[in-house]
Amino acid sequence: MGRIRASLESDVFPALGSRPMVSLKAREVMEAVKAVEARGASDQAGRLLQRVKAIYRWAVTHQRIDTNPILDLVPSEILKPRTVQHRAALADKELPEFMRKLAAYDGSPSIVLGLRMLMLTACRPGEVRGARWVEFDRKAALWTIPAERMKMREEHRVPLSKQALEVLDKIEAISGGRELVFPSPYYPSKPLSENTFNSALARMGYKSIATAHGFRALFSTVANEHRWNPDVIERQLAHREQNEIRAAYHRTTYIADRTKLMQWWADYLGNGGATPEQ
Repeated sequence: MGRIRASLESDVFPALGSRPMVSLKAREVMEAVKAVEARGASDQAGRLLQRVKAIYRWAVTHQRIDTNPILDLVPSEILKPRTVQHRAALADKELPEFMRKLAAYDGSPSIVLGLRMLMLTACRPGEVRGARWVEFDRKAALWTIPAERMKMREEHRVPLSKQALEVLDKIEAISGGRELVFPSPYYPSKPLSENTFNSALARMGYKSIATAHGFRALFSTVANEHRWNPDVIERQLAHREQNEIRAAYHRTTYIADRTKLMQWWADYLGNGGATPEQ
């Protein structure tokens, strides 16, 4: 609730907060929402409109006002379509050859094993590069990424497959006594640089064909094609749920399902794209 109130105090109250709800026009609410969009926060603008609409629905239900002037305001109709940046990603059919090239790649263990962890967890590159040993519970096979390291600023729990645990066993010989799991080979107290994974992919012959972030798209595509629950997939990817009630539910569930999914995915990768039993 604190986040919701903060968004209202920042983006609605200054312009409209002193006015009675009954006196506001749809145009005025729309202008407040579009002002948020204009500063580049299109997702936030959409959520803001939904929150204001929820307040108006509550007011009508509890007979504080007779009509809802913003009932017909729909985010998709008043806000510009979000521009999605598509990053180069491997196609499923390219996976067997890629796995062979990765196995033969003679780069730094931090880079090679970091790439493996990236693929095995479907995490964002920055989450893997910044991984700390204290975040891992190997007995529970769980990686807990703190909120401050997540794009959405929410703690994310990542189930670890047997193969991901093997990666940790291998990298421990190199970085086990340090803070970072995948340190820079040149500056061990610092994480791998932002472009490290993509540079390695380019040296493997995948420049403009694959990116580190694109492994998430590959995971999503393959898992969806094999009919895994889309909600489980989205939760594993730590995508933000726009519906706030569903978001609260998603934060507390799906660990068991995601554990099964990630072991299936690790086996799929290990088989070079051959389908293990689901």
